[in-house]
Amino acid sequence: MHLYRKSIVLFGIVIPVMASALLVGVGFLLKSKMTTSFEAKQKNFKTYEIGRVAGLQIESEVERLHQHINRWNSLLSQESASTVTTHLREICEHLPNKEIQQTAFERPSTKSGFGTISAQNSSQIRIAFRGTYRTIQRAFLELETRMPQLQLQELRIDPSSAQSSLLNFQASYTAWER
Repeated sequence: MHLYRKSIVLFGIVIPVMASALLVGVGFLLKSKMTTSFEAKQKNFKTYEIGRVAGLQIESEVERLHQHINRWNSLLSQESASTVTTHLREICEHLPNKEIQQTAFERPSTKSGFGTISAQNSSQIRIAFRGTYRTIQRAFLELETRMPQLQLQELRIDPSSAQSSLLNFQASYTAWER
């Protein structure tokens, strides 16, 4: 019996313990890799969900604003000069005649200002008024509210020689078109 003692200890105890320890180590290594992979996948899923929810929110906002997009497209498709004239006529009807008077309306054939450097179609409009500051300010506010495609390019305000309470206003607009 003495002869086989080393072999029994080696093959009966040491090798099985080492094989078991190796299997347990491999199991822990696989478990940690799976845990790391699971956490990374959870993080990616949370990021995806945040992006998906944000996309759905933006989509609902765009859907809600779709009616405005159609209105803006119809505004851009109208001829600017005639639309400005129509709106100015309507605006001046609601304001006191003594405080506002349109003195000029021009539509220069050459582009200037922002329209020259942009690929977007545009036209130029020059308007001149004589009136009180507050009334002209209300008229410009109303015009720019009704026509958001107008971009103020230049505004000049000079005192009127005819009456001290009135001012002369000259405004140049770039009207963006389709």
